[in-house]
Amino acid sequence: MKTLEELRREIDAIDDGILELLNRRARLALEVGTVKAGENRDFHVPSREREIYERLTAANSGPFPNEAIRSVFREIISASLALEAPMKVAFFGPKATFTHLATMQHFGLSAELIPQKSIPAVFEEVEKGRALYGVVPVENSTEGMVSHTLDMFMESELKINAEVLLEIHHYLLSRTGRLEDIRKVYSHPQPIAQCRNWLAENLPNVPVVDVASTAVAAQIVSEDYTSAAIASELAASLYDLKVVRERIEDQVNNFTRFLVIGKKMAEKGGDDKTSLMFSVKDEPGILYRMLEPFAKRGVSLSKIESRPLKKKAWEYIFFLDLAGHITDPVVADAVQELKGYCQFVKVLGSYPRAK
Repeated sequence: MKTLEELRREIDAIDDGILELLNRRARLALEVGTVKAGENRDFHVPSREREIYERLTAANSGPFPNEAIRSVFREIISASLALEAPMKVAFFGPKATFTHLATMQHFGLSAELIPQKSIPAVFEEVEKGRALYGVVPVENSTEGMVSHTLDMFMESELKINAEVLLEIHHYLLSRTGRLEDIRKVYSHPQPIAQCRNWLAENLPNVPVVDVASTAVAAQIVSEDYTSAAIASELAASLYDLKVVRERIEDQVNNFTRFLVIGKKMAEKGGDDKTSLMFSVKDEPGILYRMLEPFAKRGVSLSKIESRPLKKKAWEYIFFLDLAGHITDPVVADAVQELKGYCQFVKVLGSYPRAK
């Protein structure tokens, strides 16, 4: 048996080797940036990132876990990209919201993350070139779709480049950390809805107030010893709050889906998803016929959602998620046939399916 000191010396030697390799990789990344600039190529290529993750996780023999491989190399790639050029990403903020957490999860800590006050502002930052990408929430597994995001796709030409799935845990935060001190609770309407049963059982007579975001709720509570916020664990550290209760969401499997938006369509990968929006002609059997092109070709549909057209009463826009990339012949043929039943069809993007 090796002694503890011997084992630690071996670990130190390995860490020194990792540090040397990280710097070698960083120098190569700088050379790659020079080549890209000379050839006028995009400095960020999401498909290349996906290749790295898939290759390393497939080759991993353990015991180091695959999810940790992704986390470690996400930060390595994020830092390397920052050496090549600043990666500016707009997100629906402020900081410590769940969209902020999703943005960090996808782009790493070395990206320049720019909080925006609204979902339309995120779209505007990307459209005007002030940010390379934007991140917005689109769907929660408990409370459903985020209508503001869907509405923006009716007006914007931006494409969905990726999706991020974030497991959502809600924390009750206050200055004192004591449940008996709470006289009012603040949060965004979505977290409030996701914790409705817990609040009714544990704080039945305490008023609950809607605010613009979970971070705004935490900021309010940081100045009020008699109130509490439903927010992320990160908000507790940023606003110097104590955790009263953790994981107060009603549903155990509580996920929110976020979209990464950019100006270009993502390249085809091995496991893609395509999102469409379309408006159908109002006639008998139209709902059946708009799904038939996908059913007869064996194209799997994962979601269909409708939104009313604001300019016309009782007319609707449909949003559809399907398996495959728009460049796949079977998908392209199905979409082409769908166009025959529609007033318009718009491809919102083809992108890697979130793991």
